[in-house]
Amino acid sequence: MRRLSVPIRCEFSFHPRDPYAVTLIFDAEGEQPVRWVFSRELLNEGLTARVGQGDVAVWPEHGSDGASTMWLQVGNARHNALFEIPALPVAQWLASTYALVPRGQETADVDWDGLTLLTE
Repeated sequence: MRRLSVPIRCEFSFHPRDPYAVTLIFDAEGEQPVRWVFSRELLNEGLTARVGQGDVAVWPEHGSDGASTMWLQVGNARHNALFEIPALPVAQWLASTYALVPRGQETADVDWDGLTLLTE
């Protein structure tokens, strides 16, 4: 396994029309940014416990200086990347998404009648 430590710019995004998902874009200024879409709840739970399986896993680490970091691993068994991210900005950003669409209210604005197909 080869490890390489390189600072990289990333950007989280959230849209209320898709309230269950967050998008993480690595190297957002590059010519070919890499995008990962995964559960907003997974990211939130990853602030306090190891969660995820498959292509995305998230877990916290609390330093001896009191600072918190979260680790995000994306990819599969053969090809994966591990990112260290300061936890506080992620927690603050997540709080802003929950202010837009509170937990448990993700389907509140769905037009269920418009989605129902009537059959005769």
